[in-house]
Amino acid sequence: MNRFPLFLVGAVTVFLAGCGGKGAFSSSSSNPITGPAANVVTAVVNGGPNNNSVNTLYTTVTICAPGSTTNCQTIDNIEIDTGSSGLRILASALTADLPIQMDSRGNALAECTQFVDGYSWGPLALADLTVSQETAQNLPIQVIGDPNFATVPSACASTGGSEDTVETFGANGILGVGTTAQDCGAACTSSDNDFYYSCASATNCVTTGVALGNQVQNPVTLFATDNNGVIIELPSVAAAGAASATGALVFGIDTQSNNASGSGKVLAVETTYGYLGVSLNGAFYNASFLDTGSNGIYFQDPSLTQCTSDGLTDFYCPSSAQTFTATVCAYSGGSSCSGAAQESVNFTIGNAESLFSNDSFTAFPTLGGSFPMSQTQDTVDLGLPFFYGRTVYEAFEGKSTTAGTGPYVSF
Repeated sequence: MNRFPLFLVGAVTVFLAGCGGKGAFSSSSSNPITGPAANVVTAVVNGGPNNNSVNTLYTTVTICAPGSTTNCQTIDNIEIDTGSSGLRILASALTADLPIQMDSRGNALAECTQFVDGYSWGPLALADLTVSQETAQNLPIQVIGDPNFATVPSACASTGGSEDTVETFGANGILGVGTTAQDCGAACTSSDNDFYYSCASATNCVTTGVALGNQVQNPVTLFATDNNGVIIELPSVAAAGAASATGALVFGIDTQSNNASGSGKVLAVETTYGYLGVSLNGAFYNASFLDTGSNGIYFQDPSLTQCTSDGLTDFYCPSSAQTFTATVCAYSGGSSCSGAAQESVNFTIGNAESLFSNDSFTAFPTLGGSFPMSQTQDTVDLGLPFFYGRTVYEAFEGKSTTAGTGPYVSF
């Protein structure tokens, strides 16, 4: 099952029972993993809550009802997603009693998170979030699959099947730490959007505009300090794969001694969706992105054989491993990387049907496949395999670091 949000850029996740993969992105650095600190939380690739996820990065968060120190809950298996913004928790994984967020008319706010193959529906709630020793108070979050909101608006349900359970979602929730401050932004401040709803009752919901501050927020932007970006550090993984991989999610850039800007080029990203440019195989893809929420490297290449096994048809199965060189560059809206800040990277795509023979492995650095969205002619999705063996910086929109002002990425 592939999960491609229509407005939460990235968050591509494939869940395979008893499957794995392999491959490696080249890295020139030793990638020392940042040690424990108040602004660091452990990030782990493993099988997740269903023990059937691959290349999915998880962490643990604590949420409380606003202002409470007793109505709290620590939740593990929260997916770290640099391709979206906002915290989303599955109702079935939630025991803390959180207040529903209301609009100015006293109606409950709800959201439809749409994917190419389905949707996640649920109300907005307010919570105090703690990750490591960082906190965001009165944070608007989405509660996915709340049984009190079982009636899904037809416009939401028409996008495909429901992904409102831990089994279908593959995580207890998502911690979206993308480059934008809100999950939708200005596009959702008017009622002409397909995502936010005002619910006079749990069975009577209509689309509504939501002010920026009331939308689901990138929680890191609400931290008292360390709020201008994040750093993802993951170890290198052998080409054969690994049972798991442990790295770090670091909050802030140039705000502490452990999060200084690196030596990589600053690649400015498009402000709404976080797009970059990628030059690959003689073509240019101007709607590309880096995304820990994607479990593979997704791009179109007709010369690569698609897998034919059930559940694997989105993956590539070349007869032998294929190595590619790509140029990743700052977003310019142009037709090439010429004149833009850029970095060259190499990656390898293996035969997924061969690679998925070791069902004890969950970390695979070259899992790759074709991108199923309508914008495939414009997109290279550099998913979690890109992050193995790298230190990747993501600066938020309008936030300053010593290397520049976001939104940008650097590695």
